[in-house]
Amino acid sequence: MSLFEHDGDYSISLDGAEIMHSRASTSEELLGQLGVERLNPEKESRVLVGGLGLGCTLRTALKFSNDKTIVEVAELLPKMEEWNREHMQSLNGALVDHARVEIRIQNASKLIRKAKPGTYDAIMLDVDNGPVAQVAKDNFSLYSNTGLRAIRSALKPKGRVIFWSAGPEPMFEPRFGRVGFKVKAVPAKVHERAKRAAYMLYIGDRLA
Repeated sequence: MSLFEHDGDYSISLDGAEIMHSRASTSEELLGQLGVERLNPEKESRVLVGGLGLGCTLRTALKFSNDKTIVEVAELLPKMEEWNREHMQSLNGALVDHARVEIRIQNASKLIRKAKPGTYDAIMLDVDNGPVAQVAKDNFSLYSNTGLRAIRSALKPKGRVIFWSAGPEPMFEPRFGRVGFKVKAVPAKVHERAKRAAYMLYIGDRLA
């Protein structure tokens, strides 16, 4: 995995293929915004962001939540936290040391499974390409029936989870709904000026 910077823009490549770019972060920003939009502005909240990346989801989750909201970030790779702190201060890197941010160098799936029931008001997951087109096989557990039930348990009643997906996954949506979520698929653009949406955000609001 390699980090590149050019004229203030940042990108990360895996085995020579670009997997994220700071100019193509609209879907990650929308993930953060929609993830916290249902939070009660008068109450303390705790949300989980799965995947630090370039910090775009973290930034919008902080921006659109109140000062009583703690944003916990689960990042599997220590290098990602190091890069944000040491090389991307001008982008979103300074946020890893924000007073409302807690960084966990841990697999998001394991963190969710170990969480006490009702820990989170919202969970935002951008840890792979989606329910089917996965890079890491270990992430399958997040999208399985067992994983979805664990997410539901980790959420407070009426809490929200959002999955980032590289495209539509028609087989995932009904499975998502069967474990106790009201599901909505929201198309997301690669960048703001894109004519069409390329990605999909799967939103699940816990029914009870």
